[in-house]
Amino acid sequence: MPDDIETIVRTALHEVAPDADLSALHPDADLRETLGLDSVDFLRLVELLSTRTGHRIDEEDYPCLTTLAGAVSFLTWPPRR
Repeated sequence: MPDDIETIVRTALHEVAPDADLSALHPDADLRETLGLDSVDFLRLVELLSTRTGHRIDEEDYPCLTTLAGAVSFLTWPPRR
């Protein structure tokens, strides 16, 4: 399941930042800084991830989504709400 979640996250990242080289993305790199995401891009990423995984993602959960590893870990667990 984590591999499926990672694929979902990488696909969403590609949609939000189509020119980014995701193959070189370190799992613990800050997504906003590394990929140059602004707040609108990040919100779009959150919406895509929520829709595709069925997880409710609240603003208080955003810090869990700042890295690839964090996003995969957060989304691998069953929905909290």
